[in-house]
Amino acid sequence: MADFNKLVVFDCDGTLVDSQHMIIDAMHATYDKLSLPQEADIKVRSIVGLSLVEAMAMLRPDDERAFHEEMAEIYKREFYRLRVEEVAQPDPLYPGTREVLEALSNDGFLLGVATGNSQRGLARVIKEHELEGVFVTLQTADGHPSKPHPSMVQTAMAEAGADPTTTLMVGDTSYDMMMARSAGVCAVGVKWGYHSEHELREGGAHHLLESYDPLHGIASKWGSDNDGT
Repeated sequence: MADFNKLVVFDCDGTLVDSQHMIIDAMHATYDKLSLPQEADIKVRSIVGLSLVEAMAMLRPDDERAFHEEMAEIYKREFYRLRVEEVAQPDPLYPGTREVLEALSNDGFLLGVATGNSQRGLARVIKEHELEGVFVTLQTADGHPSKPHPSMVQTAMAEAGADPTTTLMVGDTSYDMMMARSAGVCAVGVKWGYHSEHELREGGAHHLLESYDPLHGIASKWGSDNDGT
């Protein structure tokens, strides 16, 4: 185990930053553009974490793939319009985020991100919160199958020189927990995001957090007393 680096991979939306208002507003605008009846906000929150086309398919399973792709393109344009043209304020970091990133980094952990967001969206978050250089590996929906496929975590481990016994995935959705389990890494669910505690447990969370305070201890113990199951 000593040959592998210690790695903590974070989801972005709902884990590092609270972006639900932008996601919901952009989804409502997308439905307006297509003259569709609006979805309830709780249903929109349930698909956060999936890649866009898969998210649209989850919301409207009876429509064709081509329509889901069209919805995804309109959503991206509407999100950009709200963010850039209307100059929306940056999505805020959740309490304790900056502090836990600094503490983990100071203790020798490498940090990464695995998000259903795009490269452009993740780059914006990093720039807005001055997190340049904090993460050694950045995995986005642009280059991977949608969560819960383990590709993002597997690639993050390869880039960071880590191993499942030395890697944690921290996220707010059942998709994050299932992705972590599929990759054989520690699945840490946060309760302040977009899926319920029940959904996180059903997804396979090893640990659930009320705040970031316990994460350092969990990360330090993973690998020394786990069986990878």
